[in-house]
Amino acid sequence: MDDEQRVDLGVSLFIPYRYTEDRLFRALQDAGFDDWTLAQCRVFQRVAPSGSRLKDLADQAQMTKQSASVMIDQLENLGYVRRLPDPADGRARLIVIEERGRRAIEVVRATLDEIYTEWKTYLGTRNFTLLHQILDQLREITDPYA
Repeated sequence: MDDEQRVDLGVSLFIPYRYTEDRLFRALQDAGFDDWTLAQCRVFQRVAPSGSRLKDLADQAQMTKQSASVMIDQLENLGYVRRLPDPADGRARLIVIEERGRRAIEVVRATLDEIYTEWKTYLGTRNFTLLHQILDQLREITDPYA
């Protein structure tokens, strides 16, 4: 393939992400989690297992705190998350995942397992493992939240 036909590396990294995100969202919808939007899912996926502060979610989702707050309000009304007092700071609130959110995460994990199995079959175990190692290494210099 010559340089004119080659896809930009950034786009090459984005395409598998977009594919994964689309497939996960469809799997969630098929499993009955069809009451939220992709934008809400993007915020939800950033909630840490031990809970997250709104400011951290907004920063990671690259949106304003106000926009993230609206999304969290919606997710809370749908039963995916809940706001609790932060034990480390009485003035702050933690967003934590509720049982409904945990059930959605189970669907995501099962679907990711399917995707990764397909990719491993296509690429071969060695190349799949190498790809994962290289991306983990790049994360060290590209992910401010790592």
